Amino acid sequence: MVIHPVPAVKDPFDLSDDEVNRIFRALADATRRDIVRRVLTDEATVSELAVDYNMSFAAVQKHVTVLETAGLVTKHAQGRERYVRGNPETIKKAQSLLDEFEQIWRSRISRLDAFLAEEPAHQPPINPSPTTTKD
Repeated sequence: MVIHPVPAVKDPFDLSDDEVNRIFRALADATRRDIVRRVLTDEATVSELAVDYNMSFAAVQKHVTVLETAGLVTKHAQGRERYVRGNPETIKKAQSLLDEFEQIWRSRISRLDAFLAEEPAHQPPINPSPTTTKD
């Protein structure tokens, strides 16, 4: 069986290594993932977000800054409040990258399944070495 490499899929959402690292480092933290989930459905102020976490306002603000640097959220001012809104475009870019990895692994698994389904080539039986007997 000949195994061909899977060609890299070029996607309109190509990300630089730095962008990918920022996105997945930001999403590595449970609090930040929760913030992203919340602000993808409806924007919220940093103060509103901070109420639901057992941490200081400043700590939540730092989490939001990490998410903003990664492009996962945007902030805008309205009076003295800072509103946070999810950025679905960056989520789509990250999903596109994960889809590419999924395609690569599915292809590898399919090739492995095909290899395992092949009938083994006929091999002659292995004869044990002859034993000598005493007369």
